[in-house]
Amino acid sequence: MDLSAINPLLFVAGFLVAATPLIFAAIGELVVEKSGTLNLGVEGMMIIGAICGFATAVETGSPCWALLPQLSGAHCSACCLPFSLRLRWRTKWPPALR
Repeated sequence: MDLSAINPLLFVAGFLVAATPLIFAAIGELVVEKSGTLNLGVEGMMIIGAICGFATAVETGSPCWALLPQLSGAHCSACCLPFSLRLRWRTKWPPALR
């Protein structure tokens, strides 16, 4: 295999394009963990959102409608946030997990 045919600039650009969603997930998880909540399903939620958006775009034929299922999922998560924070503060956590 001849690696001299690979353009290093295009390789790095392709790597950054492919890694951007994971970088966003990592930044979001960093903020969530700073608040004291552990969410291990970030990549799974991103995959489900992408699948729903793709299926909507294919069925409707419009990429603009693909944003609707993704934004509705984010809206549902944002609406559940106050309830989860309220329940978290009322729950007696072991001292090691605080």
